[in-house]
Amino acid sequence: MSTGPNSQKNTAARQRAQAKYNAKPEQKKKRASRNKARRQMIAAGRAKKGDGKDVGHANGNALDDRKDLSNYKMQSKKSNRSYARTKGAHKKNPRS
Repeated sequence: MSTGPNSQKNTAARQRAQAKYNAKPEQKKKRASRNKARRQMIAAGRAKKGDGKDVGHANGNALDDRKDLSNYKMQSKKSNRSYARTKGAHKKNPRS
């Protein structure tokens, strides 16, 4: 991490870019779907608030929000947020 005079400018620029990305309609739908999956797992007793786990989609599609819980699985944050990638930056396993 740099501590030079431009580091605050770069941080602010990254934050603005991230906020702009998160405001896109597609990202809002994905976030809403993830939140819905989390709520369903809590209601079913398979997740608890503050447990440090993520609710992952078994088929890898964040927009696939079903009524049943068959598509959801509890995962550690590490395993849910990082995937093996190809040289072209695509997922090696599209279902992950």
